[in-house]
Amino acid sequence: STLCSGADSTVRAVLEAAANRFDWKSRVKKKQPNIGVGLACGTEKGSYVAACVEVQIAQNEIKVRKVTQAYECGAILNPDNLMKQVQGAIIMGLGPALREEMLFERGQIQNASFRKYQVPRFDDVPELDIQLLNRPDLPSVGAGETPIIAVAPAIANAVFQTSGVRLRSMPLRLSGEKKA
Repeated sequence: STLCSGADSTVRAVLEAAANRFDWKSRVKKKQPNIGVGLACGTEKGSYVAACVEVQIAQNEIKVRKVTQAYECGAILNPDNLMKQVQGAIIMGLGPALREEMLFERGQIQNASFRKYQVPRFDDVPELDIQLLNRPDLPSVGAGETPIIAVAPAIANAVFQTSGVRLRSMPLRLSGEKKA
């Protein structure tokens, strides 16, 4: 159908934009110890996102070093605010991907404070490279949640590329990694 082919071409456009900007073709071929790259894409509420990430694994800890993301949400009405929304979503996505979780013991929450519930900190923020794809021919659909959805799967794919370990639940942890 035309809807599917239109969606397919938009997914392809964001994937190509992110991959080209990240230099995916050459980076995926590099084999560096404990460094991996991954990509993921998705669609939500009529907008489309693709993310490429580079991770480093040291002492069973996953460190996200770079996120390149392409995002398309129709016509861009306010580029500065949209850029801030996308940056915030990527940083927010690092939290549940890497360590945010609610811990319970005997029915009681164990990490009910900001000190114990580890949201992303300044040290967690990787290099961000964002490309906004403006589609003035389409209505603006906003940027509420979509920029967050590719972050965790791209990280998991990068971990798999470097370690061969497929992580399928969040927070993403390698064996032996400490809990929050």
